[in-house]
Amino acid sequence: MTMQTAPAASPSGKKRERVPFWDNARFACIVLVVVGHGIQRQTADSNNALILYLFFYAFHMPAFAMISGYFSKATPPNSRQMLKLVTDIVLPYLIFESIWTLVQFLVEGKQEFNPTQPSWTLWFLLALGIFRVILPYLVLLRFPLIISIVVSVAVGYFDNVDSTFSLSRAIGILPFFLLGWRMRQWGWVDRWRVSDRRTWQVRGAAIAILGVWLAVVIALIEPFRAIDLRFWFFYDDSYRGLGEDEWWAGLVRLGLIALAVLLSACFFSLIPRRETWFTSFGQATMYIYLLHSFVLYPIRETGVLRDEHSSAVWLVSMVLACVAISIALASPLVRRIFRPLIEPRPQWLFIPLDDGPLRSSRTDPTGSRREH
Repeated sequence: MTMQTAPAASPSGKKRERVPFWDNARFACIVLVVVGHGIQRQTADSNNALILYLFFYAFHMPAFAMISGYFSKATPPNSRQMLKLVTDIVLPYLIFESIWTLVQFLVEGKQEFNPTQPSWTLWFLLALGIFRVILPYLVLLRFPLIISIVVSVAVGYFDNVDSTFSLSRAIGILPFFLLGWRMRQWGWVDRWRVSDRRTWQVRGAAIAILGVWLAVVIALIEPFRAIDLRFWFFYDDSYRGLGEDEWWAGLVRLGLIALAVLLSACFFSLIPRRETWFTSFGQATMYIYLLHSFVLYPIRETGVLRDEHSSAVWLVSMVLACVAISIALASPLVRRIFRPLIEPRPQWLFIPLDDGPLRSSRTDPTGSRREH
């Protein structure tokens, strides 16, 4: 299922300093993605697993979408930017969808190649592609953020808008992407990064709010399990598909959007603003995102995480394993091996550009600038 981070040329020709905050935030988000996928099977038999799952599923993908939006350009794309849409999103999507088709054929005997239905985590890659295409048009509207919220809420009333090309999810999380883009216009994050005033008060309030949300999840875990609340956080099914075809179902999504924004703000306020031991891993979010599912797939499909293997000890072990998997997939060796798949540059496929051949991109779809 994409986030200034590396040195980049400024209008004056000088290089800006890397901003560790964004790499830290990207890595924190992608770890939550891996942990969520890692413990998903345990949620069926463990309330502890479901509590942890619901706690961060309320905000982790919205936060990821905000980061992607923050680093997105709203200007009409030139030929090089359009080509990057193909090389950064379309080609990796087709490559990994083909790999998943082969894996499912060998393991499950499934004989179907259907790129219109993204496999497992690939939906977010398609969503980012949709966002890139429509952003220059959306910003022509007077109130793009408000309109995106209305559309996100309204789409849940239509059963025929489904997961084909990730359309339902893309529309569902569009407000978070646009909010990220707006955050850059408003300069909120930049002011927070350099502010030394009231830092601990803000972080204390963030911890308190996250603590309240955790307490709510713990107290209401049985009702949340009964209504399958986790599926609401996917922004995928229609309200009817979620079992709620009442007129007020859209208000539930609107409330979840507001909750996600609040929790994401708390999450971002707790991210370290200086360089840490995991800052460099934030440059490899696409590698972690696209590869971790292959590591977790055999663990999930064998059923080893069910029944007694969903205990608290196994839950903690799985969380630690997911953190280790994230770190391993961000290693230089893994990036060197899988770069042709995740950053394909087939020069033979494209006509020559006026400003020279396509070079290896330093910015991935999540906005991460990498040092090659």
